[in-house]
Amino acid sequence: MESKLLPGERIDEIGFGGLKLIQKPEEFCYGIDAVLLADFAKIKKGGTAVDLGTGTAVIPLILSRKTEADRIVGVEIQKDAFDRAQRSVSMNALSDRIKLLHVDVKDLLNLLEPESFDVVVSNPPYNEKGGAIENNCPAQKIARHETTAKLEDFIRAAERLLKDRGEFCLVHRPSRLVDIIFYCRKYRLEPKEICFVHPRQGRSANIVLLRCVKNGGPELRFLDPLYVYESDGEYTNEIKKIYQKET
Repeated sequence: MESKLLPGERIDEIGFGGLKLIQKPEEFCYGIDAVLLADFAKIKKGGTAVDLGTGTAVIPLILSRKTEADRIVGVEIQKDAFDRAQRSVSMNALSDRIKLLHVDVKDLLNLLEPESFDVVVSNPPYNEKGGAIENNCPAQKIARHETTAKLEDFIRAAERLLKDRGEFCLVHRPSRLVDIIFYCRKYRLEPKEICFVHPRQGRSANIVLLRCVKNGGPELRFLDPLYVYESDGEYTNEIKKIYQKET
């Protein structure tokens, strides 16, 4: 069932079993980092997951195809993005598995039970407030800069929502890695696996994926680096496999 579009919106085919997503390019469109995070997260059959800062719900949608999770919750503070997410979930007939909340991550415990999720994922704003030139577009500013919630707020919320030994999976910039690990350990989320993502061979990593375990023991494993593009601009075989791999 196609959804009614508002001015400036479009419907994009994103793959993964024919999933479709409503986006508004002048505000924000998802990137490869969301796809990588959705692939990086592992959710057991019948498990529960929550995505903090879900935007238009691209990560919950992909998780619905890549995992057998029973319940996936997306949390988004921006009203317009939340509305597009709702319509995308309905359009893909996934309202029985994906629930969306229009709320600040700092207020989540008023709506979700503590320690009730197996996995928390997040693709939060990458830039500290005042740490980079801010976008003029309010939607892009909130999505890319820590204007409403800080990195610590996302990590604190993850710890409170996770069951004991639950997993927190995060995608971010390598330049924030020290802050990320500091806050994860502060909130008892022990880093377990890390993967650096490079645009192509010979280029520095510009994305980092981190998996933490709540109350886990101290042991960090470095995964093989992931390269997104070949020299000719085509996706590498590793990225192609991510788009092809479903449950």
